[in-house]
Amino acid sequence: MKIAVIGGTGRIGSKIVETLAKDGHEALPHARSTGVDLLTREGLGAALKGADVVIDATQSPTADDASADFFQAAAASLLAEAQAAGVQHAVLLSIVGVDRVPDLGYYRAKVIQEELFKAGGVPFSIVRAGQFFEYIGDIMSWTAQGDTVRLPPTLLQPIAAADAARAVADIAVGAPLHGVRDIAGPDALPLDELGKLTLTARGDDRTIVTDPDAGPFAAASGNALLAADGAHIAPTHYRDWLTI
Repeated sequence: MKIAVIGGTGRIGSKIVETLAKDGHEALPHARSTGVDLLTREGLGAALKGADVVIDATQSPTADDASADFFQAAAASLLAEAQAAGVQHAVLLSIVGVDRVPDLGYYRAKVIQEELFKAGGVPFSIVRAGQFFEYIGDIMSWTAQGDTVRLPPTLLQPIAAADAARAVADIAVGAPLHGVRDIAGPDALPLDELGKLTLTARGDDRTIVTDPDAGPFAAASGNALLAADGAHIAPTHYRDWLTI
């Protein structure tokens, strides 16, 4: 099967390409660095020519309200070109709980993107992933100051990027879902606890301070960022991943 992975040079996109290639598929990574631009459509038609499936693993260059303009324009371009090229399955990588945190501009933008895929005329699957293990350090950096890191006790259900790539690859080569599937790790943990586990594993002597108002994830409450019933639950535990 020939599969075009848009955003295929990024942290998760590259793992999706690697996973598909190991399965024997012709998985081709595409990004601005390879000459494919979703906004101008430069190189996009050529990237999709002959593709059975396209996977959108792109990220907005900004995380603010401007991300809505990016995702709206990028999705419109991708879906129009995919339909013209006869692509039979469009897979969108999204985020668990994206429709349950309206106060986050990036999440609102991803909801717009999802709606465009649903109405885009190409058979689709939307895969909502929990936060990647690999991003926990980045999340901590947003609220780090000196010897402390302030984090809210927001519940997350993170997933290893390799496990997410496996799940996305399996969905991509299957029949379109015409709907949404959540994928997440086996553990639901408060973000402040994830921070403590991370610092301990890395021998980092900074202190985690629990602050319900710290950082963007403070906007989520209760189980908003936990996987829905029927989700695909990946096998890797965060504590085990930290020791690898």
